Amino acid sequence: MLGIGLTGCTVGPDYQNPEIREAPAQSALDRASVPSRTVEGAVDIVWWKSFRDVQLTLLVERLVAQNLDLETAAERVIQSIAQRRVAASQGLPHIEGQSSSTYNRQSPNGTLSLLTPAPGAPLEYALFHDGLTSSWQLDLFGRVRRAVEAADANTLAAVENRHGVALAAVAELAQSYMQLRGTQNRLGIAKRNLRLAEENVELVNTRFGNGVATTLDLAQARAQQATIAATLPPLRTQEAELINAIGLLLGDAPRALEADLRRSQVLPRVPRKVPVGLPGTLVRRRPDVREAEARLHEATAQTGVAVASFYPDVTLNGALSVESLHLTNLFSPTSAAFVLGPSISLPIFEGGQLRGALALSESRQREAAVFFQKTVLRAWKEVDDALTAYREAQRRRADVARSVTENQAALQAARQRYSEGAIDFLNVITTQAQLLQSENDLADSDTQIAIYLVSLYRALGGGWEIADVVYGADGTAKRPFPQGRD
Repeated sequence: MLGIGLTGCTVGPDYQNPEIREAPAQSALDRASVPSRTVEGAVDIVWWKSFRDVQLTLLVERLVAQNLDLETAAERVIQSIAQRRVAASQGLPHIEGQSSSTYNRQSPNGTLSLLTPAPGAPLEYALFHDGLTSSWQLDLFGRVRRAVEAADANTLAAVENRHGVALAAVAELAQSYMQLRGTQNRLGIAKRNLRLAEENVELVNTRFGNGVATTLDLAQARAQQATIAATLPPLRTQEAELINAIGLLLGDAPRALEADLRRSQVLPRVPRKVPVGLPGTLVRRRPDVREAEARLHEATAQTGVAVASFYPDVTLNGALSVESLHLTNLFSPTSAAFVLGPSISLPIFEGGQLRGALALSESRQREAAVFFQKTVLRAWKEVDDALTAYREAQRRRADVARSVTENQAALQAARQRYSEGAIDFLNVITTQAQLLQSENDLADSDTQIAIYLVSLYRALGGGWEIADVVYGADGTAKRPFPQGRD
């Protein structure tokens, strides 16, 4: 870029990479006896495939091509690239062409009356004018270069923002998918318990017909059946809402995915080992940290623009034109005119405007530095919270699973003893209610483990790389998303 190449010094602060706070003392590695442990190793950038669910993988690939938030973020990248081009153009020569053809009449009572026209000079005449004008700001003190540097940083921030949108969308899709399968799992549990309650009603009816059971037993059995049946509509509503939530992420109309997702499937299982990377490089992967760093760079460059405003602007100006009263000799050498020379603009008194602009830029730079540090701390917090939640959810599941096993044995024993007339039916109802609760707790626990793992991957900053790949209708990668610079 020739206009920016002919430059002098560059005033203002030079950007320096900020120091990252030290990683927390607590290790991210999980040495507890849990089925899925966190280990050292590169973070999986396609972590959704670790669940080994083909439908989830297909949904993520569709998400990249169809998500409207991701499309909006892509347009912001394109806009920032265009803004960078506009900023860079200020350091290049500007050339404009002009052409005019006018018919004029001078007023004899106007300024012409102060002069003595040449004998025979007409008051009406045609005037033809064609020419070129040019200007070239030399940018001796780097104002344009700092503006281009700020625009580059803004473009990088827009790219990282798009990565963050992609990571959030993929995580939201995966969590909604886990919730959907968990809800369908609870629907299956409710239906199994409803069939069991219906068998209890038949059992009590038989005993009632034999004169063994009481009307109280029969009423309690029917009440239990109705209570379990009443849990089905809310679960179906939640199932429909989650299918629509996934459809919204994919830019589809309501119920568009119903045929694909209504069929109940097993909740995806988490992998046995989850690599979490190295503590020193943890936050550098996160798009929000990278965006905050780019914003700090942009604010630093804008401070340089404000500093450069205190220095003179030197512009080379030139003009070449032809002018004549007759079209026939418009392009003759005697009709030519030109202007060539530099112009210097030096701020002398601005009423405090420049100092105020500099103070504003410096404050924004300090604010961006504080925000960067806060973003890093928030990243560590989210990672630590996700690790703890993932580990403790697995521990809770082990206890809940034991509860289910014991309640199943208790219900079987209660039904047997009721058939023998050793206990009343209230014991059977109570035991089945405990079993239903523990089975629901187990289903929720499995769902929470999967959701917490997705949250952990999101906190680790893995998966945004998929935003730079465009997938075709057949699910194959077609081309990378343009990251272009001028």
